[in-house]
Amino acid sequence: MNAGDRINRHTEMPARPDLIRLGLGIIGIGTSGPLIAMSTMPVLTLIFWRNLGGSLVTLPFALRHPRDRTGVKWALIAGVVLALHFVGFFLAMRMTTVAAGTALVALQPIFAAMFVKFSGGHIPSKAWLGMIVSFVGVLLVVGVDIQISFKSFLGDLAALISAALAAAYMIAGSKAQRTLETTTYTTICYFICSMTALPMALIAGNEIFSFSAKEWWILLGLILGAQLLGHSMFNSALKRVSPAIVSLIVFFEVPVSAVLAVWWLGQKPPVGIIPGITLILFGCVLVVTRTRGVKND
Repeated sequence: MNAGDRINRHTEMPARPDLIRLGLGIIGIGTSGPLIAMSTMPVLTLIFWRNLGGSLVTLPFALRHPRDRTGVKWALIAGVVLALHFVGFFLAMRMTTVAAGTALVALQPIFAAMFVKFSGGHIPSKAWLGMIVSFVGVLLVVGVDIQISFKSFLGDLAALISAALAAAYMIAGSKAQRTLETTTYTTICYFICSMTALPMALIAGNEIFSFSAKEWWILLGLILGAQLLGHSMFNSALKRVSPAIVSLIVFFEVPVSAVLAVWWLGQKPPVGIIPGITLILFGCVLVVTRTRGVKND
């Protein structure tokens, strides 16, 4: 069976090499939230350095491949949207618990389905059930957080905005990778993301260089873990594995991040949000499995 046939089989178990890649990817992105919460580097500065580092690592591989104008255009758009997504995600990691923030950002497939609907696409009626289930979960999480503090509530809102931007970023990225190799796309996207964050950081008066060794080690962990080990492994697997399967596997980021947050930060999520997180993930699973055949052109 060739790679194209395997990608279109939405229930087929990935081959062992891709399972290993996806497992490593989960560990990689799972470290992102706790490391962001651990860092005290300004959000915009952290976004700048993380994405600049990622683009420089993939640049030598990208230079081997041709660049298509249409693909580059979508990669540029994806880079700007990614920067905005990261602003919301990074703020969420510092304003609410890692468990709540990552769960709310996991609503990305629901926003993607809504974008398809708004652009004239068809969403199966069964998928709406998943959206309703997830919406109830969101209300539970936000309801608990707003009782804890207004800051946690703002963190939840930042995570929701981040989820919508993540969906837009993935749509733009999928269009870019129709004509660009993955390394070319990620190099352009990450670089534009960093160049979008840099002037914002300077305007905000954020420090760019003067940080402790601990902050630079955390940044290195983000580049090697979430940026390269995480996203690069998922992008690699997507050449052979159904996006529906990858989307489902990505949900494991939530428990991985939550466990690491407890281990590294001693951050235990409020018991009251656990049912909400469960409903969010269950609803997202319903949406992904019910919309896997829907195309967004």
